[in-house]
Amino acid sequence: MTELDAPARADELASLARVVREGVGRLNWRMRAEADAPAPGPTVLAVLSRLYRGGTHTPGELAEAERIHPQSLTRVLATLTSRELITRAPDPSDGRRSLLDITAAGRAVLREYSVQRERWLASAMDRSLSPTEQQLLRLASELLVRVAEA
Repeated sequence: MTELDAPARADELASLARVVREGVGRLNWRMRAEADAPAPGPTVLAVLSRLYRGGTHTPGELAEAERIHPQSLTRVLATLTSRELITRAPDPSDGRRSLLDITAAGRAVLREYSVQRERWLASAMDRSLSPTEQQLLRLASELLVRVAEA
């Protein structure tokens, strides 16, 4: 690539980024709108998902990992604890901290939310995409995961 190609490449990538962001955003909005029941809020879903995927966390680790202000997280954790979707136990190595974990009820809430969204998405893909387009979407989704983890 020559130096003259760099600005054109940057414009092309910026355009692609905009299209991907808009597509992912619209798809996410549509899946929320198609849910059978009211969805938990985005912070609740982020906390439950993080605990499900990553296991036990301290509140500080959770706030940092999810980029949530500790004050906002405190309210969410109190609600999740009172609804018995998470547990809070003293940290045996540091009594000033607590350890958070997802409960079976929390996993059930998270799974039901995911199942509803996946059911709608599978139906929409079946109705609107050819088998070849579905394969392309599979490849594109793998690429999106790679970008998200970069």
